[in-house]
Parts: sequence; C-alpha cells; structure tokens
Amino acid sequence: MDFLEEPIPGVGTYDDFNTIDWVREKSRDRDRHREITNKSKESTWALIHSVSDAFSGWLLMLLIGLLSGSLAGLIDISAHWMTDLKEGICTGGFWFNHEHCCWNSEHVTFEHRDKCPEWNTWAQLIINTDQGAFAYIVNYFMYVLWALLFAFLAVSLVKAFAPYACGSGIPEIKTILSGFIIRGYLGKWTLVIKTITLVLAVSSGLSLGKEGPLVHVACCCGNILCHCFNKYRKNEAKRREVLSAAAAAGVSVAFGAPIGGVLFSLEEVSYYFPLKTLWRSFFAALVAAFTLRSINPFGNSRLVLFYVEFHTPWHLFELVPFIVLGIFGGLWGALFIRTNIAWCRKRKTTQLGKYPVVEVLIVTAITAILAFPNEYTRMSTSELISELFNDCGLLDSSKLCDYENHFNTSKGGELPDRPAGVGVYSAMWQLALTLILKIVITIFTFGMKIPSGLFIPSMAVGAIAGRLLGVGMEQLAYYHHDWGIFNSWCSQGADCITPGLYAMVGAAACLGGVTRMTVSLVVIMFELTGGLEYIVPLMAAAMTSKWVADALGREGIYDAHIRLNGYPFLEAKEEFAHKTLAMDVMKPRRNDPLLTVLTQDSMTVEDVETIISETTYSGFPVVVSRESQRLVGFVLRRDLIISIENARKKQDGVVSTSIIYFTEHSPPMPPYTPPTLKLRNILDLSPFTVTDLTPMEIVVDIFRKLGLRQCLVTHNGRLLGIITKKDVLKHIAQMANQDPDSILFN
Repeated sequence: MDFLEEPIPGVGTYDDFNTIDWVREKSRDRDRHREITNKSKESTWALIHSVSDAFSGWLLMLLIGLLSGSLAGLIDISAHWMTDLKEGICTGGFWFNHEHCCWNSEHVTFEHRDKCPEWNTWAQLIINTDQGAFAYIVNYFMYVLWALLFAFLAVSLVKAFAPYACGSGIPEIKTILSGFIIRGYLGKWTLVIKTITLVLAVSSGLSLGKEGPLVHVACCCGNILCHCFNKYRKNEAKRREVLSAAAAAGVSVAFGAPIGGVLFSLEEVSYYFPLKTLWRSFFAALVAAFTLRSINPFGNSRLVLFYVEFHTPWHLFELVPFIVLGIFGGLWGALFIRTNIAWCRKRKTTQLGKYPVVEVLIVTAITAILAFPNEYTRMSTSELISELFNDCGLLDSSKLCDYENHFNTSKGGELPDRPAGVGVYSAMWQLALTLILKIVITIFTFGMKIPSGLFIPSMAVGAIAGRLLGVGMEQLAYYHHDWGIFNSWCSQGADCITPGLYAMVGAAACLGGVTRMTVSLVVIMFELTGGLEYIVPLMAAAMTSKWVADALGREGIYDAHIRLNGYPFLEAKEEFAHKTLAMDVMKPRRNDPLLTVLTQDSMTVEDVETIISETTYSGFPVVVSRESQRLVGFVLRRDLIISIENARKKQDGVVSTSIIYFTEHSPPMPPYTPPTLKLRNILDLSPFTVTDLTPMEIVVDIFRKLGLRQCLVTHNGRLLGIITKKDVLKHIAQMANQDPDSILFN
C-alpha cells in the first residue's frame, strides 16, 4: 500500500513570510465542496453535514460581528474614562468619566453641566483648591504624568508581549489579504495586547486614532474564530474571504458606518472580493454595528461621538471653498506621506529604531506639554472633531458659538449668520495653533511602536482647516451680503453659511488625501454625520484631494508603508505599461547557471535532499529528463521536505539511495534494491506556464488576477526558467526607478 494515499500532516501548508497559492487553495476548496455535495445524497446525516457546512459561513460572520462590536464598545468606554482621568476623578464613583459623573449629580445646572461637586480636578484633591497659578501647575503636572504613564504602559506591553500589535495594522492586513502569510499577526496575543494598548495609546493624548487599529482587532477576531470551523481553518484562501468581511466589521464599529465599512473593505483592503463575500461582509458589519449600538458607549444612542444634523442647504457657489478644502487635503496628504515615510525610514535605518520606549515617551512628553495650555489640544481628538462639526444652536456654550446678538432668531430655532464675538476670535487663534501642532506631531506619531490609527488625526487636521474657512466665509457673508456672490441667495439676517459643514468637508478632504479613498470615504462621512444632502460637497472635496495628492505622489499612506516594509504586495490599481517580455524577467538570465530542476524518475532521496540543502527556492519544476527539459509539474519545497521526512519514519526500507518517482506507475525493481518513494500526490500537474515571448504586462495581469506565487517559462514545450511574484515586484520597482532590493519577502 502506498503510504501517500493517506494525507500527510503539514503537506499543503505554507512557511511564514511566504505567499499562498490561490489557485491550489481554490481548487482544494472546490474538491472538498464537490465531495460534500455528492455525499449529501447518500444519507440524512451527510445531508445535515452539507447544510451545516453551507451555514457555517453565516454563523462565523455573526460571531465576528458580536465579538468586534463588544470589543469596540469596551475600547470606547475605557478610553473615554481614562482620557478624563488625566484631568481629574469622580468622587461619587471613580469608574465614572467626567460626563457620566455630572449626569448623576443633583447639583448641576444646564449652563454649567460640566461642573459638578462630584467631579474633582487633581488640584482640588491634592491642594484643595482649583484656583490660582499653583493649582494650574498641579493640574498641568498630573496631565503630563498620566499621559507618560499610559504611553509607557502601552509601548512596554507591545514590546514585551506582542510586537505585531503596534501601528494601525492596515498595511499588513492588505498584504495578508493579498495572500501573504505573517504568522501571529492575527493571533490571540496580538488581539489581547492590541485591545489593551489601544485604550492606553488613545488615552495618552497622542495624535492618533483607534479606527485603523479596530480593523486589525476585528481581523484578529475573524482569524481566531476561523479555527472553530474546519472549512476555514484548513484553507488559506477561504480564510482571507472571512478576513475581508472582518475588516468591514472593523470599520463599521470604528465609525458606526456599516455600508462604508463594506465599501472600505472592497475599495481599500481586499485583494479578492467575490459577490458572496460582499453579502457576508454586509451581514458582519450590520451585526457589529447593532452590537455596538446596544452597548451605547457614548450615551447618546448613536454609534459615533460626532453625529450632527445640519439644517441649512448648501449653495452652488460654496463648491469653490469646498474645492479649496479638497486642494488643501491633497497637499496635506502628499506632504504627510513624504515626511512620515522619510521619518519611518530614518527610524528603521538608524539607532533610533533600537529605542522604541524612549521615542514614545519623548513624543508623548512633547505632545502633552504643548497640548495642556490649549483647550482644543487638551481634549481628545474625537471630542475636538465633534466640537468642530457642531452647528451652533441657542443652547451651545462653546467658545466657537460665542456670537453677538445671540438670541436674534429670524426663523424657528435656527440662528442666522451673525457677527463673531470675542470667544470666536479667541477660538480661531487657538484652532490655528492646534492645526500647526496636529500637522507636525502626527508625522512623528504614526508608525511608533504603539497602536496608532491615522483616520482621526487626519480628520482633525481637515476639520480645523474647514472650520476656520467656514467661520471666515460666514463673517464675509454677514459683513458683505450685498456682494454679487452673496446677494442672490444670502439676505441679511438669513442663515446662509454652516461652518460645521465646512469642517466636515475638510475632514473628508484630508482623510482622502492621506488614504486615497473616494467612494467609501464619502459614504463613511455621510453615515457618520447623517448629512445625506451634503454628498455633492463631500464628493467634490474627496475627488479634488485625490487628484491633487496623486499629482504629487501615486501612493497612499498604506501602500507607502507596504513598500517601506518590503512586503510582496502587487497593487491592482497600478497600470504596467513597459514593453518588456517574460524572458527579460525570468530566472535564470542568459549568463546564469541552469535552472535547478528535479527529474521525474531518476533522482535518489539523497540527490533531492542535497538540492534542498544547497538552495533556498520555495519550489522546484519537475521535468522528464535533464536532456529533454520537458515539463511534468511543480513541487513545493515544504511539501517535499515533509513527505521525505514522513517516508523515512513510516515507510520501511526508505534510505538515501531510494529512487523518488513523480510518475503514476514505478517500473518493477530488481530484488534487493531499496523500496522506491512515490511522490506524485504532492506534484502540481497543472502549473501556470507562459512562453518566453509573452509581454510582461500580460504576466503581471496573470499574477494579479490569479494570485500566483510563480509562473514557469517555456519555449516550444521546453522549460526555460521561472518567474516568481518577487521577481515581478522587483521588475516593477526597477521600471519605476525604485530600489528593487526593497522587496524583502517571497
């Protein structure tokens, strides 16, 4: 009996930092599905198994949605409480944040709803007064101390327990979804540490967000839950379909935008996105959003902190300032990507990278020291965006709403455009300083060894710029309503300009400039704010920012980080327009040694083991003979090693002189010769081949659309060479005048 008729543990699996073979994985899944379908007609039990197999995908989506939503709610509540802990504590119950503490208070008025006797600042607790210079210094010192403590805990936990928990995780998830394997990146430890350190990092007041890392958290949930289902545990391609849906659930809970989450997964992170995955992503995002809504972390029955409703329609002329915001967003995006990548490269190539804890503490100290004196930098970035998006009403006590003749309403409960008061001018100065700090400090924060998202800091930069422009336009309309651009649609005392809308458009423009998202970005923004009639301004700003940013640099921030880390990611959006041929890229080149091959029936175990030990290739072509070089198939290095080791242990008499056969039948052997080793079961009999004159643009397209690891090159049926995914990426880099050696992995 041939021992290979039984499946060998480990055959068909992949090494770490290698690319999966999509074609082989899809083929294995089709065979498995066909077998289950055929058996289902034989018995009731087999039919039940077939139904449960079909339903397992939906059950998995339900579990991912529930777990992602629960973790997002826990992160939101914890981060809110710990952010307030830097400023004071609730004596009525230390587990209450500032807002909840004063909600429960009986001694609070509506005007002073953030001041209640139960909430004590650190100065009140330590020196029993909140007034005077010394009290200010005590509060300042405690704010910086708590920020440093949170940041130190975050970076220490990441360094000690889960190095993969740092960053936003989206560049790596894009790479994993394209078929690359990074073991442990979506594991249990990474999930636990990322969840804890994300709360600490957000609470430290650094210029980062939790939205990108929540995608990583949701994908960890998806990967861990996949192990409960045989169908997904044993098939890497099927698992990536689940991870695409998990990414959608992550964005759904990050922004409270289920449809935006599905579109984000489709547009930005997924490599292979069949229609079935679209429906399942939608279901996972829906369940995740429903779970978060049930937890109600912000206490406002909304999924997000900055839900707003604007009541004033926009005018056609306002498209001009909206496009100006789009140009600003594109310029900021291109500037940010260039400077951040330059800083991250410096971190990787100099001594700086060896001291992640020191770097985090220095950046945190600078951020906290500069943030405390300014109320807009002191508050959490989400609260800042919420304030900037806000449309001033009669009951608003914010400085941004400190207008003169406050109660001169012309219609309903809405306020007309009115002259800015002292508070508004003071807020404008503070916001201008906040803008400069956010622009500079975010460059150094993103990419440090702590969980750090980019969505919220980018939106904050845009929202500040938008609010400044919006207030400027509002005052222009008030003082010059008789100008030609205003008099046709804006009469004196009317409610013409909504500064909060400008903040929203600016936020979309800056986020689009950094990530190069378009469709999903607009959907996320209107789901965030509920402003359906403002889709056109959002679209105009998003498209303008993408065009401007693309003109200054083709890559978004995630693609730039993928290239910086040397991951083998073949971008589907880029065109390959060079007139090179397969023979120009294949290995071996003209003057190189011949291609290392195995023959189908003339090599001993020792010969094969020597080839394996002397080379590092991930697989070997199998030919009829060295003279003919006619191709039989392709065998993976890992499968070969596992099969030979298994045969030595389990098959009697296999020694170094045993001949390995890749043919269907081995010829009868003379007596007293060692038994042969049949390895046809691990041979891929249909490897992808192209001729040596195939244009490289077709080869690149084949690699992209089929997700190949390697492709063999033939001439008149004779094997000439091999092209791997790494070779394709190096060739693309070379054609773009980039360093081909920056591609590190296979």
